[in-house]
Formats: sequence, structure tokens, C-alpha cells
Amino acid sequence: MFPTEGVIAQAFSSQHPLGQSSSQPQPSAAPEMRKREPFPAWSVVEDTKKKADALAKEATRELDLASQKAQAKTGKIKPWTPKYYAACTVGGLLACGLTHTAVTPLDLIKCRRQVDPLLYKSNLEAFRTIRGAEGLRGVFTGWGPTFFGYSAQGAFKYGGYEYFKKFYSDLVGVENATRWKTSLYLAASASAELIADVALCPFEAVKVRMQTTIPPDIRSTFTGISNVVSKEGVAGLYKGLYPLWGRQIPYTMMKFASFETIVEMIYNYLPGQKSDYNKGAQTTVAFTGGYLAGILCAVVSHPADVMVSKLNANRQPGEAFGAAMSRIYKDIGFRGLWNGLPVRIVMIGTLTGLQWMIYDSFKIFMGLPTTGGGPAAEKK
Repeated sequence: MFPTEGVIAQAFSSQHPLGQSSSQPQPSAAPEMRKREPFPAWSVVEDTKKKADALAKEATRELDLASQKAQAKTGKIKPWTPKYYAACTVGGLLACGLTHTAVTPLDLIKCRRQVDPLLYKSNLEAFRTIRGAEGLRGVFTGWGPTFFGYSAQGAFKYGGYEYFKKFYSDLVGVENATRWKTSLYLAASASAELIADVALCPFEAVKVRMQTTIPPDIRSTFTGISNVVSKEGVAGLYKGLYPLWGRQIPYTMMKFASFETIVEMIYNYLPGQKSDYNKGAQTTVAFTGGYLAGILCAVVSHPADVMVSKLNANRQPGEAFGAAMSRIYKDIGFRGLWNGLPVRIVMIGTLTGLQWMIYDSFKIFMGLPTTGGGPAAEKK
């Protein structure tokens, strides 16, 4: 009639929240819980960084393997030999052709603003206007002649510079070459650019016509060359050669001489010798020296750059070079010679820095020393 003692004890004993009696065996503590990161976002960043580092190491390894294969195929390249100049020529082709093509949109805006300062109020407005009216393809108007022209120019410029630097060093002797090294850099770069511009000029003429005619009446590089020759003869391709020399020779003299000087100053400032620094550090120095040199280049060569754009766009058939120069200068004045300078400083600074970085990276790839910062080589 009355509940037993066991039933009463079970009824009044402490109960498990889920209905299990305390007399029943309790599960042991849950398995060791995972330790939670206090900042999971930071963990993701660290993981991403590790993956990026792994990819970079793999890419470096693959590049080193490719470099070893290339060097094995070409054999050891000794400085100041035909094989050395050929390697420098290829490096210059890559350095100038790729970089100038990449900044075609900036060059397009610069040329149009030089020819007509009232066309756009700002570079951003110019980009938006061109993009809206001509599409993405319109933003890269002129990339074809830019690629072909500056690839040819870069090949002759860099390969020629290495050749003339050695030629003039041998001409004056090792001692005088060390003493007058800046003059030697200036002479070698001017000689190389004199030849390089002859290769560049026909493509530059087509590029400027393509970029400054709205809408462009020339759609391809070699069609443009044919059109110019049919209308104006071969001379039409070279009517901008003198102002091109006026722009490019001072530019290149400043580019090479200031680069060599800046790089040497950087290595003198840094502890140790140039050979103490790895490939990445040396290419970083090359980019820094090139960018600073590019700013100087832009300022020195800008008036001639404006005149090149004006002459290719506005020179009348049969008009003498001097008469065209006088007419254009009368129209734009001294101030007009500096139209588009800010965008050109950005463009040329970036271009020159990247060119030297690509050029020296290619030299490293082929097992050659980087440019600048070293003593003059002795003649054996």
C-alpha cells in the first residue's frame, strides 16, 4: 500500500536535466573540445600568407630551373662578347616593348591633351570619356605600333648602350673610363639612341596619328604604315625624326647616366658590397634607381615630346621642319610645351623603373651581372 524505500529514494533524489537519475552512471566530461582561435580572421590571413609564400617559393624554384636550362642551352655568356650583346638586346626588347604597351592608356591621354589642351579637363575625365565613347578597346588605341616600335627601340637602345659603353671605355683606356665614367655613360647612351630612334620613328608616326585622330582613321599598325607611305611617301614616316631625336636622346642620356649614378650611390650607402645582396634586392635597387631616373627624364624631354605629338598630328604636307616648329610654337607658346607633364612624370617614372627591373631580371635569368654600381671592367 505504501511505496517502498527504494521508490521513495529514487523519487526524491537529484535528477538529471534530461531525466537521467544521478544514480545512473554519468558520462565523463565531453571529449576535449577544440581550442578556438580568439581571432579567426587573423588565422585566415596567416593561412593566406603561408599559401602565398609557398606559391612564391614554387614560382622561384620553377624560374630558377628555367634559368638553369636557358643558361645550359646558351652556354656561359662572357661579358663584352657577341652573345652578351645579343642577350642585352633581347632584354631591352622585353623591357621597353612590354612596359610601353602596358601604359598605352596613359600615353593616349597624354598625346590627346598635348595636341588639344581643351579636349579634356582632367586625366580621369579623359579616361571616362574615351571608355564611354570608344569602349575598352578605345582606351588601348595605339597599342600595336607602340609594341612594335618600342620593342625595336629597346633592342637597339639597351644592346647598343652596352656595346658603346665598352667601345668608348676601350677607346679612352681603363683609367680614363673610370675617371670620366659619367661622360662615357652619356656618350654611349646618345650613340645607342641615335640608332634606336630610326627604328622607332615609323611606328611612332603611326601611333600618334592613330591616337590623336578621333575616331581613329588607322586601325592597324602595318595598314597605317602603308597608308602613310601611299599618301606622303617613305619620308612621311620620318617627318618626326628630328624632334624624336630631340626628345629621346636627352631622355636616354639622362635615363642611363642618372640610373648608373643613382644605383652606385645606393650601393655606396648600403652596408657591404653589391655582391652581398641577393637577386631580389638587386632588382629592387634597379627599380628604385630607374624610377628616380625616370622623373628626371620626363622633365628634361617633355617639351620635345609635346613637339613630336604636334608635328605628327598637325604638320602640313610639304611644310619645312623649321617652319612647322615656328608655327606650332607661336600657337602654343612656352607654357604649351609643358602640357601633360604631370601624367608623363607618373608614366615615365613607372616605365623607367619597370624597364630597368625587367632588363636586370633578364640579365640575372641569363646568368649575367645586373647593371650599375660596379667598377669599370678591365680590358683583357
